[in-house]
Amino acid sequence: MALLSAKSATWTPVAVADTVNYTDNGYVALIGGSTTQVLKISEIYEGGQASVTSPMIMLFSRDSTIEITPTALGAGQSLAALDPASAALAAPPIYFTASTTKPQRSATLGLLNLSFNAWGGVVCWKSAQGEELLMLGNTASFGEASLSAYTGGTMGLMGSHIIFEPR
Repeated sequence: MALLSAKSATWTPVAVADTVNYTDNGYVALIGGSTTQVLKISEIYEGGQASVTSPMIMLFSRDSTIEITPTALGAGQSLAALDPASAALAAPPIYFTASTTKPQRSATLGLLNLSFNAWGGVVCWKSAQGEELLMLGNTASFGEASLSAYTGGTMGLMGSHIIFEPR
């Protein structure tokens, strides 16, 4: 299968507590394209673009409430294959930052704390081979995961990408 990159060139997270609706364009999320699709996440990158110190509590977590009707990606956002010769998937995964029904981060299924200072800070989490984070299907609570800010930090501009493989 082909590796995909879900990229947002520049965005400002909106901090929310667990099990609270996200704010459109204040998070990034992935959901499987079918009930049986597995997504293997191997890299998550965050790069700070803030002009002042902005320590942010960033979490990558499974969502206990999933989106309904995601909206189209905006400027600077994309989901693209790393290999230009990759074949199109019959049920492509969905990368989104907004939806009509908002997702909520699970209080018990957090995966990674990726806190950093968005004033020039960088976080690049990479899994060891065979130890990738896995998502399954397109339902709560294993089919959708998100990168979002938790309460208590100072939000700042950042860019991000998630590298993953659908299988």
